Amino acid sequence: MNEVYEFLKKAGTYYIATCDGDKPRVRPFGTVDIFEDRLYIQTGRVKPVAHQMKANPNIEICAMIAGSWIRIAAEAVLDERIEAQEHMLESYPALKGMYKPGDGNNEVYYLKNAEARIFTFGKEPVVINF
Repeated sequence: MNEVYEFLKKAGTYYIATCDGDKPRVRPFGTVDIFEDRLYIQTGRVKPVAHQMKANPNIEICAMIAGSWIRIAAEAVLDERIEAQEHMLESYPALKGMYKPGDGNNEVYYLKNAEARIFTFGKEPVVINF
């Protein structure tokens, strides 16, 4: 899981795919955190992505760094604990102007039953389950 975290941090921006009914939706994200041995992402409760993850928690994440890319299939699980929200915001202080722990909008999700595959041209993929 730490290798996945480091890859996403280094990429800076990753793309998350969700389902909106029978339509795929993809958008850029930038938050990633490890809290209590789980990999977390963050978004706002009012955003369509949050509604989509609640309706269908199966997501896929993709990012690329100089000839290598990662694909992560996982279940996004909402963690409503203030401690998880605080930890994320400590990792991303710039978000504190938009979100506060327990503000009713800040939502953090951890990845469950995740399978990450890191690909590099000409090499076998590295598979990481967490």
